[in-house]
Amino acid sequence: MGELMRILLIDDHALFRIGLRELLERRGLEVVDAVGDCEVGIALVEETQPDVVLLDMRMPQMSGLDVLQVLRDKGQRMPVVILTTSRVETDVIASLQCGAQGYLLKDMEPDDLIRSLNDIVSGQTVVANELTMVLARAVRGDEPAKNESAMDQLTPREQEILCLLAEGQSNKVIARNLGISDGTVKLHVKAILRKLDVHSRVEAAVIAVEQKFCRKDEFN
Repeated sequence: MGELMRILLIDDHALFRIGLRELLERRGLEVVDAVGDCEVGIALVEETQPDVVLLDMRMPQMSGLDVLQVLRDKGQRMPVVILTTSRVETDVIASLQCGAQGYLLKDMEPDDLIRSLNDIVSGQTVVANELTMVLARAVRGDEPAKNESAMDQLTPREQEILCLLAEGQSNKVIARNLGISDGTVKLHVKAILRKLDVHSRVEAAVIAVEQKFCRKDEFN
């Protein structure tokens, strides 16, 4: 457990690459390498076997998706995270379809980035909070009534927390808003995921947005 998370960063923007490397290292993570060349990056992933690969989306030689595809074709199964400035719906969907475990934005807070990386390495798929709505729009119409009856199983408190999740609030913020502990929020979130039969906060939030579940409160 005490081992450092080992990260490999592939990004052609030198200033960003160097800055992010320093930031991650200062926060106690190990950056095995930070490179701007995709081919070099792919070889390094195979050689160093990092816990997680951070990829830029738009690079001159290959896109982040190309790199992700090559890594998967070569049998590399570690989590790959797209770290980008792009909020384009098709980029988000394509990344997840290609097997990215994360889609994060470069302007996020460092603490949020570290938290997201920890969640990703522990097996979750994480999409930047601001993009939950984008994702909801994209999946609209696929399974319209999924989990509708499951919503009825949620307690009033769980419904309240689900709506705060859908707004992109973290456990800490939800705990503060409701005057309960982080641990209690975590238990509620676990129960929500179980009842809705989903594996991540993002999926739960998408369902809530899809079904306009939270909007009804505005009209009461």
